[in-house]
Amino acid sequence: MNRNVCSMMIVSTCFASLAWAQQPLALGQRSPSTAADNNWTEYTRTNFQRWNPYETKLSVETVPHLELKWTYTPGAQIYGSPAVLGNAVYAGSYDGNLYAWNAVTGAKLWSFSIGSWLFSSPAVANGAVYISSVGGGSTGTVYAVNTTTGQQMWSYVTRYGSYSSPTVANGVVYSGDWGGYLYALNARTGHLLWKYATGVQIWGAEAVVDGVVYVASENNSIYALNAATGAKMWSFATGSYIQSSPSVVDGVVYIGSDDGNLYALDSSTGAELWSFYTGGVVGQGTAAVANGALFIGSLGGSVYSLNASTGDLLWSFATPGNVTSAPALANGVVYISTESPTGSANYFYALNAETGALLWRYKVDEEQGSSSFAVANGMLYIGSGNLEAGTGKLYAFGVK
Repeated sequence: MNRNVCSMMIVSTCFASLAWAQQPLALGQRSPSTAADNNWTEYTRTNFQRWNPYETKLSVETVPHLELKWTYTPGAQIYGSPAVLGNAVYAGSYDGNLYAWNAVTGAKLWSFSIGSWLFSSPAVANGAVYISSVGGGSTGTVYAVNTTTGQQMWSYVTRYGSYSSPTVANGVVYSGDWGGYLYALNARTGHLLWKYATGVQIWGAEAVVDGVVYVASENNSIYALNAATGAKMWSFATGSYIQSSPSVVDGVVYIGSDDGNLYALDSSTGAELWSFYTGGVVGQGTAAVANGALFIGSLGGSVYSLNASTGDLLWSFATPGNVTSAPALANGVVYISTESPTGSANYFYALNAETGALLWRYKVDEEQGSSSFAVANGMLYIGSGNLEAGTGKLYAFGVK
């Protein structure tokens, strides 16, 4: 059932406190952790929730004091989202290079030349950086590159080029291409294990939970596949293209569609549990979910917080531009970026996850496109790109 955004916005303030009081954990609470846990190793992070439960330095109290620590300007746009592991940050650029930087200083550690556009976000695991390329012709390639040396470990040529970001789980790399094929590759060797044809381009990353791969396609559908065999288990059709990535939490799959809706589906059956109309195309925005709350933005120019169980609106935050990125969530703070055709509304935002209150805003000259924040070790990382000028940056922010 679709919910009317306008009516819900009127009553959202009344319900917000009650809804948060009913959550089993406050957003700031975390499980016991070690420094090794505080990473953001792929687009949806390893928990497929775009949530870092181990971040402690960045908080509601410290985020207003964020400042720019460093930037790096490659030869073209950075549309993919960065990955962070330990002291290194990884991202690909439209200049055809995969880069590694020192996470604290921004010093370039190495670059690996692929020779074709990189739109996807890297995934880091098993001592390798995995990334898919658009390709110089009709085909594309999935690469595994050594995290320390920047040397190629293996490559696999896909039938078509790819904008989709790889996902790594249980020794397997999952990556889609614009022909609609999802590939499952051995993470150590690059050997093809299986592939599945959705028929139309796959834009987003995959989520892999409890032996099931969830992947969305521009044929308006999301699929649940057996992770070991690629056999279809179920599919669900929305009203338009799906360019976003699924988030999977507590038996529920959350997926946004260009029909403007955010859908919650039963992960076992694909049955619709609820839907929420965001007021605009969701595009490549992916939901961040934690502790009973969900966060999503849309090209309608708003960020929403919803009750993850019911879809009820908790709060909304209006932005002056389109929300084209996916929210990132850590330690009670939601991070988002916006852009506009004129550049007047290209901003980075940090919002209080409980109330939606603005904590921090930073104006940038470039578009963010589909790049989204990675939050780890007291730092924020995000890419940008100017389509007309063919330029971009990687930004790194930390507390003063």
